[in-house]
Amino acid sequence: MNRPTAARVQTRAPLLRTIAAGMVLALAGMAVAQQAWGQDADEETIVAHGYSFYGDLSYPADFERFSYVNPDAPRGGEISMWAPGTFDSMNPYSRRGRAGRFSTSMYESLLETSAPFGDAVPADVYGEYYGLLAHSIEYPPSKDWVIFHMRPEAQFSDGTPLTAHDVVFSHELMMEQALPSYSQGVSFRVLGVEAIDDHTVRFEFRPGISRRSLIDQVGSQPVFSQAWYEETGARLDESRLETSPGSGPYMLAGYEINRRITYRRNPDYWGWDLPNNVGRHNFDVIRVEYFADDSAAFEAFKTGEYTFRQEGNSRQWAVGYDFPAVSRGHVIRDEIPDGTPPTPTGFVFNLDRPQLQDRRVREALSLAYNFEWTNQQLQYGLMSQRQSFSQGTRLEAQGVPEGEELALLEALGDLVPPEMLSEPVVIAHTSSADRLQDRRNLRRANALLEEAGWVVGTDGVRRNEQGQVLRIEMPFASSSSATLESVIETFVQNLQAMGVQARAQKIDPAQYTARSRDRDYDIVFDQYLAFMDTGTGLHQRFGSEAADDVFNPAGLRSPLVDAVIDLSLNAPTPEERDVALRVLDRALRWERFMIPVWYNPDSWVAYWNMYRHPEELPLYSEGVLDFWWYDAEAAAALRAAGALR
Repeated sequence: MNRPTAARVQTRAPLLRTIAAGMVLALAGMAVAQQAWGQDADEETIVAHGYSFYGDLSYPADFERFSYVNPDAPRGGEISMWAPGTFDSMNPYSRRGRAGRFSTSMYESLLETSAPFGDAVPADVYGEYYGLLAHSIEYPPSKDWVIFHMRPEAQFSDGTPLTAHDVVFSHELMMEQALPSYSQGVSFRVLGVEAIDDHTVRFEFRPGISRRSLIDQVGSQPVFSQAWYEETGARLDESRLETSPGSGPYMLAGYEINRRITYRRNPDYWGWDLPNNVGRHNFDVIRVEYFADDSAAFEAFKTGEYTFRQEGNSRQWAVGYDFPAVSRGHVIRDEIPDGTPPTPTGFVFNLDRPQLQDRRVREALSLAYNFEWTNQQLQYGLMSQRQSFSQGTRLEAQGVPEGEELALLEALGDLVPPEMLSEPVVIAHTSSADRLQDRRNLRRANALLEEAGWVVGTDGVRRNEQGQVLRIEMPFASSSSATLESVIETFVQNLQAMGVQARAQKIDPAQYTARSRDRDYDIVFDQYLAFMDTGTGLHQRFGSEAADDVFNPAGLRSPLVDAVIDLSLNAPTPEERDVALRVLDRALRWERFMIPVWYNPDSWVAYWNMYRHPEELPLYSEGVLDFWWYDAEAAAALRAAGALR
């Protein structure tokens, strides 16, 4: 596909750049500085139908549809999925309560990626945003400000118009009442927002900071109804079941606490005729069924209580799908290639715990995890070992740093441990697949722990010089799969074999959520962010400024990581950005704040044979709720056969 750049109008003087003090990025033998951006009164303005940081867009202004959809997909029918545990709120923007699944889906933003409903990444392009509530945007090359020109036909589901005043109100609401990590970060970068008129809104950005995650971030903020909030007195930071009217293609149709949530396609949705929506949002109804655990959910799927299942349990995928509906062709099993880097999932150390602040201790405890045995005995050999925070992409660090990566690290001076300059990037250890306890790894772990001052006493328990016992407490939710429970328990067994007083705690989902938010654990099975591009979200996940936030479960505070994120944010070219991100992957792995576990290179899905999708799926998303559709004839055949009610 050709990649036309955004149209440039109103020719002005060249863009002025100033060098930001103190940051030097050495690339290709040349020092490249962290950059602040200035604006001349006569610089040109960019007007475009979408946004990407470097200005290139895959789809032209007059695009008819996204390339991956079936423009003739029929609309209708129902799709149903499951969710674990419970919910007690339909407000996903508050830390209070457990928000229902897909509760963000009713709200739209000025810009959108090409797969917004329930997907973490766009379907076929990355880092590109197209006008949704806005039909066009306007900004200078300095990106000191942006103007969104909004679609006058946009409206909320209650029929009231959606205007620039709602955008201003929503931004201010998010700044006042959203999660602190979000509001603090955005409020620092956004100096102000104003409604120029009913359909034009302008954001002003702080000078002297990276231009990353400015236009795309304010363009991706959800837009709420100012009238509804003012009439009801509701707050964004409260747990509540009442929802404000959204402007999206789906509305909340009903719910039963801790049992199900139903969303219904809005026939009066204002945006059905947009090219963005051709072939998309095809189901009339999306239903979410809640179950206490994965075992109960799987049994319900077998009987057709819900009809689409994304499978994460390797044992079930290997041997569980032998029930009659599969053999009769009523249920389809499919393995869909996944082009995104796997989510960095694993055992996360709470770095606020004194016993885990020594990197040698973290490395030693990591050796208790036996991927090879776990994969063979519990996961039927179906998984791969994850190494990187950007596994399988051009951003995955490899081997000893060389060339541009080495130059960047050397330029960072004392922030970089000397070993990082000469040693290969940290990779996951290997273990014996024949036995759970790998003696070689246990010997290595013992040496590391003794070096760190944790010695085994005559009672077989490790203590330090002060007589403190090396204790590890690991909570996990009772809604976890049986496989994950086994993985956690065998990991704890190996820790105990090393003289560590380790204990796994199985607790109810609500208690687990509370303890996770309060970081009340020593180790937790959790996840971080896989990255394919830079953005201020990296600081919110990995940065020291977010060390106390729920999105940073380790509480990582690393000046090196902070500096490298800043360099990636200020890289003037895609190539220099990629070098910085490879160094970021290297630095994150050096910190050893997470024990990487497995990943599946494919998405495993099972569904009752009444759903269809385009023959060629996009690279980055299976897009079930985005562009699949319901086959009414196939559904009727299933009912006629008595397979479904």
